[in-house]
Amino acid sequence: MKKTKQILALIGVVILIGLYVSTLVCALSSSENFMNMLMVSIYATVIIPALIWAYTFIYRLVRKDSDDEKKDSMK
Repeated sequence: MKKTKQILALIGVVILIGLYVSTLVCALSSSENFMNMLMVSIYATVIIPALIWAYTFIYRLVRKDSDDEKKDSMK
C-alpha cells in the first residue's frame, strides 16, 4: 500500500509540474487562443489539488466510519 501511495504522489507531482509549465507557456504566448488556454490552466492548477485534497479527506472519513463499525460489531 505504501508503494502505491508513493507512485500516486509522484504522478500527482508530474501532473502539477505539467500544469505549471503549460501555464507559463500560455502566459508567454501572444496568440488569442492561448489566453483561453491560460485561463483553463490556471483554473486547473487551483482546482485539481483542491479536488485531490477533498477526495482524500472524504476517503479518510468514510474509512474511519467503517473501521468504527467493525470495532463495534466485534464487541
